[in-house]
Amino acid sequence: MTDDGFAPAPALSPDLVRRAPKALLHDHLDGGLRPQTIIELAAEAGYDALPSTDAEELGRWFRDSADSGSLERYLETFSHTVAVMQSADQLRRVARECALDLAADGVVYAESRFAPELHVEGGLSLPEVVEAVLAGLREGEAEAAAQGTPIRMVSLLTAMRHAAMSDEIAELAVRYRDQGVGGFDIAGAEAGFPPSRHLSAFEYLRRENAHFTIHAGEAFGLPSIWEAIQWCGADRLGHGVRIVDDITGPTGTGGDEPTLGRLAAYVRDRRIPLEMCPTSNLQTGAAESVAAHPISLLKDLRFRVTVNTDNRLMSGTSMSREMQLLVDEAGWTLDDLRWATINAMKSAFIPFDERLAIIERVVKPGYAALAAAT
Repeated sequence: MTDDGFAPAPALSPDLVRRAPKALLHDHLDGGLRPQTIIELAAEAGYDALPSTDAEELGRWFRDSADSGSLERYLETFSHTVAVMQSADQLRRVARECALDLAADGVVYAESRFAPELHVEGGLSLPEVVEAVLAGLREGEAEAAAQGTPIRMVSLLTAMRHAAMSDEIAELAVRYRDQGVGGFDIAGAEAGFPPSRHLSAFEYLRRENAHFTIHAGEAFGLPSIWEAIQWCGADRLGHGVRIVDDITGPTGTGGDEPTLGRLAAYVRDRRIPLEMCPTSNLQTGAAESVAAHPISLLKDLRFRVTVNTDNRLMSGTSMSREMQLLVDEAGWTLDDLRWATINAMKSAFIPFDERLAIIERVVKPGYAALAAAT
């Protein structure tokens, strides 16, 4: 019994968490390759710069390299994955395996983001890159359904902050939005590359009634979040973890009760989704531990929090692992996981009726069955 006389909540086993329906909004295609796939594609392409050709060692190298505490160093690991994603066949295979791996982990809806401009070194055009990835996602969906683990896959097209192709990528997102592209994103190092540099792309997307999310508030603070929302009009925030800098109280900045600043209150009031990635944030130094990660405070304050993987290869993670860490180290319950999953589905870049169908027919019944089994 606990001090207040109630029985403690039952522990959530890894098997139960794995079986929980999951929705994933923030997952990078080039950050989720299977190590063995990288090795095989590198051999086929004659790419000889891999640090190892042993799958276990290569996977460990990616995780160790990403554990530096620096976002810039973290991003360097992508040179190897991008190098083996330069042909239509390579992209199709990676996308297909992404869908299969997520489905096997209990993910029922996922948005996989990638930067088309990074995959043209082999001679593909930007449309050919997009079409190859979409074909792979469809193949993966079909195979997953045949295996009894159905998943709905959507792609997001990412523009790089330091480049000057955001207008072209935004136009691609609109061009392919009825063929599996859900929206647009910008990514890359935040410092020195504010989202407002890409304002024309965001204005175009708004005129076209298109969805977009912006990486903001990960390695940089409140100004990045403010620009993403108030200048650029982001529908969602990629990470957004630094919104806690605008909250005083139990976060360590003084006071007995949390007090929201103007920006934090606006984010909460407008129900702007936060695509939070706990393990990734530990690696880049945006948080010290899962137990101390702001995601739990923001959950308790009823921000629209979602749980995500970011880069499964670099973080050695999965949605099940992210959820299990929150359960084991931050005290999350099955109800918390259900709430975050519904938050993600409410925030997905697909039509309302499709979001509602997944919530009512898949997520809620799935969690009800798990609750009955505990």
